[in-house]
Amino acid sequence: MSFVIATFYHFVELSNYYDMKDEIKAACNNVELKGTILLAEEGVNATISGERNAIDKIFDFLRSDYRLRDLTWKESAAEYQPFSKMKVKLKREIVNLGVSNLDISLRGKYVDPEHWDDFTSQPDVLVIDTRNEYEVKLGKFKNAINPHTQCFREFPQWTESFSESKDLKVAMYCTGGIRCEKSTAYMKSLGFSDVYHLKGGILSYLEKTYNKNGNWKGECFVFDDRIAVDNSLTPSNTIKCIFCSNQVSTDKLKSVPRGQVVCSDCKLQCYSYNK
Repeated sequence: MSFVIATFYHFVELSNYYDMKDEIKAACNNVELKGTILLAEEGVNATISGERNAIDKIFDFLRSDYRLRDLTWKESAAEYQPFSKMKVKLKREIVNLGVSNLDISLRGKYVDPEHWDDFTSQPDVLVIDTRNEYEVKLGKFKNAINPHTQCFREFPQWTESFSESKDLKVAMYCTGGIRCEKSTAYMKSLGFSDVYHLKGGILSYLEKTYNKNGNWKGECFVFDDRIAVDNSLTPSNTIKCIFCSNQVSTDKLKSVPRGQVVCSDCKLQCYSYNK
């Protein structure tokens, strides 16, 4: 059996998001979907997985809400169910930057995946990876700046030491695009006027360009039991332990927290993984 994995986000005011939780979870359970949906007053952010018919039904249901009628999503596939359960969570933010009163409408200009390589090869363009340290170690675009953050909330602090001219073009990217919606808006709020981001993130880039120019190096971390995907969006068979860099078979991993892929030997030696 093949499973469809759908990722999506949508910034829109959901003043009744508390009331939406049970209804959405029931709709997902009715078609046997699994995954995680985050709801906040600022919108929705999710990765879900199920059979083709179930995915189609849930998006028909979600888009029946006029506030979500423009909802779009990205799809990939796996031969196994990459989630163990269905969760719908209520949050203060659908992606946690920790900056209050940020105007998302300030977001940077989109760069289509097909034009990303040409755009970022210009000498006056700085490319910034907005993901965390572990994700960057797994894979990144050539010449991209790594802020060395452990979580997205550390990004504003990193910008305090970012001394490049605000007249330069800044091009940012993340896994699926949502972090760049906020990070580009934040950069513009700091006075950077020429800010761009990769539309649909790394996943759309790999889907639409097949990495034909070799600009992407490595694998892309994802938010489910696949752990990481390669250039063809196929689940990775092996990735590296964050401590010793030895290969770890993804067959031995299940629902690992972000950035916590650890081999058996290191688990025994490290207190934080031996509680």
